[in-house]
Amino acid sequence: MIGLFKSLSQAMRGKPIQAGRVYLRPPSRRDVRKWLTLRTASRSFLEPWEPTWPKDALTRKAFFRRLRTYAVHTNSDTAYIFLIFRKDDRALLGSVSINDVRRGVAQSCSIGYWVGENYSGQGYMTEALSALLPFIFHRLKIHRIEAACLPQNKASRALLKKIGFQEEGYVRRYLKINGQWQDHVLFSLLETDSRMAPVPLARDSIRDSRVSPRRERFTTAPSPAQSTKH
Repeated sequence: MIGLFKSLSQAMRGKPIQAGRVYLRPPSRRDVRKWLTLRTASRSFLEPWEPTWPKDALTRKAFFRRLRTYAVHTNSDTAYIFLIFRKDDRALLGSVSINDVRRGVAQSCSIGYWVGENYSGQGYMTEALSALLPFIFHRLKIHRIEAACLPQNKASRALLKKIGFQEEGYVRRYLKINGQWQDHVLFSLLETDSRMAPVPLARDSIRDSRVSPRRERFTTAPSPAQSTKH
């Protein structure tokens, strides 16, 4: 599996992406327990905003299947995923994905994200996305980022506008969410647009980075994500 993870490992050069109180890195097999615990606790909160969960969604087998499937996408430069952790205690907060990478004349992608119920509304996703935008534009050389959310998802719409995305309009029956084809509001952000700068690292994060090296080794594995409340 290590061979499949080569492309993103090279792009990140072994370093997590940091901003504010959070850091992002690709998922690995060792994350299975935290991932299952968070998704299980947040199931009723997340399901209305996501594609229908398979029957075995909350199993170790399903998590490892995600790693294998999306590792292929990362290696082919079509999708990337990151888990979001809180810096002070390494709690898993959620995930953000870079999907549908198109090269050639498009140089575009879409993003999706989710955050656990207990961490919603605390600004963690704002910090995570502010950190990831430079990676998308400068490391992946993307020109246009798209994001779509359900019209009633006021939290997600506010988040995207805060980051710098511009609302472009409604797209009919755009994605199949929670078992139904549903209309979405489409947002975009261009490389040349004004946008939120990465949130400065929290004081404790700066101190920790100076005092001691990270003990974790960062490997890669992409995965799915659809936009949910931040």
